[in-house]
Amino acid sequence: MRKSILLTMLLSGTMDLTAACVNAYLSNGVTPTQVLTYIASGLLGKAAYAGGIEVMLIGLLAHFLIVFCCTLCFYLIYSHWRILRKSIILNALLVGVVAWLVTTQVVMRFSQIGPQPFVIGKALVAVTILFFCIGLPIAWRAKLYFKKARA
Repeated sequence: MRKSILLTMLLSGTMDLTAACVNAYLSNGVTPTQVLTYIASGLLGKAAYAGGIEVMLIGLLAHFLIVFCCTLCFYLIYSHWRILRKSIILNALLVGVVAWLVTTQVVMRFSQIGPQPFVIGKALVAVTILFFCIGLPIAWRAKLYFKKARA
């Protein structure tokens, strides 16, 4: 199961980070470097903006750690809740919405970034990205893994 979780984390984390960088660039002209620095600023505060490659690596590691937690939690829950075996789409939506809620209401709130104002348009874009880039890969790969494990 470890290998499947790690591969799923790499796939969904890469897809999500790519989509986040494209969205940030198209909506605000923000570069991938700035996206990773922003993520790192959750841990390092304003000092992150004075850093270089090491700060971007911290942002990258923080991003993948969060995706790993999402992946691990879903795999663990999936193995016990039979209802999750019914629909990849509903599971993807569940993962996307929960990931957004945890990120905005827990991670951001307790990070050095702090809570952000709710903007419906931004929330819908974020949940859509999370649905396609985190939810679908995690739900699909968990279904494949447990189907093979039961066979």
